[in-house]
Amino acid sequence: MTKPTQKPVVTITYCIGCNWLLRAGWMAQELLSTFKEQLGGVTLVPGETGGIFEIHLDTTLIWERKRDGGFPDVKDLKTRVRDKINPNQDLGHLDRVEQASPE
Repeated sequence: MTKPTQKPVVTITYCIGCNWLLRAGWMAQELLSTFKEQLGGVTLVPGETGGIFEIHLDTTLIWERKRDGGFPDVKDLKTRVRDKINPNQDLGHLDRVEQASPE
């Protein structure tokens, strides 16, 4: 009997002293909405203090607030996750190049 393949899991560790739970929850919701059946889950982990905000895909650190300069926008976060779990997946309007407006 073959063992089923484990789906990747995202872990978001957020600073409780900075009250970043809502931000972490929103990002979790965005990932779960986009990657529906491709993720095994998103776990929110309260971090102590010190401004921690890290996002791991399994054991790979894909975002760290201090290293990466703040918080990811949703496009960058979804692109980083997509590139790891399903590089050929179309992210719809997030993948489209913005064109400058004619003046």
